[in-house]
Amino acid sequence: EVQLVESGGGLVQAGGSLRLSCVASGFTFDDYAIGWFRQAPGKEREGVSCIGQSDVRPYYADSVKGRFSISRDNAKNTVYLQMNSLKPDDTAVYYCAAASSWHPHYGLGDPDYWGQGTQVTVSS
Repeated sequence: EVQLVESGGGLVQAGGSLRLSCVASGFTFDDYAIGWFRQAPGKEREGVSCIGQSDVRPYYADSVKGRFSISRDNAKNTVYLQMNSLKPDDTAVYYCAAASSWHPHYGLGDPDYWGQGTQVTVSS
């Protein structure tokens, strides 16, 4: 069974930090790019960041550049999203997803698998 399980969300004050984790199982993790998306109430889903099969030139949305950092540990089938200098606008449900393609300028290709999401709430 394919699973992507996110964790690390929570409530934090503006300016604070959180680290999200996405643990994958049921597929060959090394063969997939992994991305983070978020969706706030009443807004469209937004691609936040993604990382290819090797830890080279990750993609970041303009809204998070310089504040978020993505990394992967293939030995642990895990991708991390370090989120610093959080803003109330970062409040959303954050999802990780896996896809066989990605682009350093455009982000993750059409995902094959999705996680269930983790809530991030940033208070002002």
